[in-house]
Amino acid sequence: MLTLYPEISPNAQHRIAVDPPHELYIEESGNPEGIPVLVVHGGPRGGCEDSHRRFFDAERYRIILMDQRGAGRSRPLAELEGNTTQALVADMEVVRNFLGIDRWILFGGSWGSTLSLVYAQAHPEHVSGLVLRGIFLCRPQDIQWFYQHGASRVFPDYWQDFLAQIPEDEQGDLVSAYYRRLTSANDLEQIQAAKAWSIWEGRCATLHPNPRVVEHFGHPHVAIALARIECHYFMNHSFLAPDQIIRDAGKLRDIPGIIVHGRYDMVCPLDNALALSKAWPEADLRIIRDAGHSASEPAIVDALMRAVDEIAERAEDLANPD
Repeated sequence: MLTLYPEISPNAQHRIAVDPPHELYIEESGNPEGIPVLVVHGGPRGGCEDSHRRFFDAERYRIILMDQRGAGRSRPLAELEGNTTQALVADMEVVRNFLGIDRWILFGGSWGSTLSLVYAQAHPEHVSGLVLRGIFLCRPQDIQWFYQHGASRVFPDYWQDFLAQIPEDEQGDLVSAYYRRLTSANDLEQIQAAKAWSIWEGRCATLHPNPRVVEHFGHPHVAIALARIECHYFMNHSFLAPDQIIRDAGKLRDIPGIIVHGRYDMVCPLDNALALSKAWPEADLRIIRDAGHSASEPAIVDALMRAVDEIAERAEDLANPD
């Protein structure tokens, strides 16, 4: 089973001003002349992590990490103004042009799979391949599953802590109830709601309990961005038309793709990946038996690392048919 490559440090860091008040954090590592690959982080929330560089062979790939608007090291943290899916897609184009890249591989999980798919459907000519994990289609039933009724039956003990922040008379629409608290002028109310929202996700993200994942999700810096931005997107239907990703799946036909999805993913259930695979049959769906949602689970790590190299080879074959 493959494990992550050794730790590496960035060889270049950039800050790019986009629509006020947003400024993006971008970093590059690996081989500056290598195959460009963009890590599209999940959430939309806490930004990229140092471990994300380690999915790739530093001698072969030009590894690009981008913290989306309001997330991670981008500024201002947890900012909702001008934060939409369409703006994030435009930001990716700004970054691509800034770095002088014609085509890149997109490596995205969870919300990162959503954004990668929307970008690829908008700009297929600039995508050489897609490696996607934990598919999230952002349909109403997907939001309901995790934030209203579904995962609550699998993790009823964790769910009680999530419910505890919200009075009973508001529990019929938990996303709206949390949104009111996450946008409150009361800083204490905001952070309490943010930690409850974020820890609920962290507890459900792995097949086996992982205290380190929960601790990361519960960190105030991560929690406030994760909860505020996720809830903002879900209140606005993720700024997507109904079933937009499946509707536009035909635009992906000529892009090599591998879909990696844990069978026991309780955050984004497997039916998301099956629906995408049916609409995009050219992609290779790999269901990982011993895994949930998190990219850090050993079987997911192994599958993703193999997928990156396979997609790179397919992309090179398409670019050089002779």
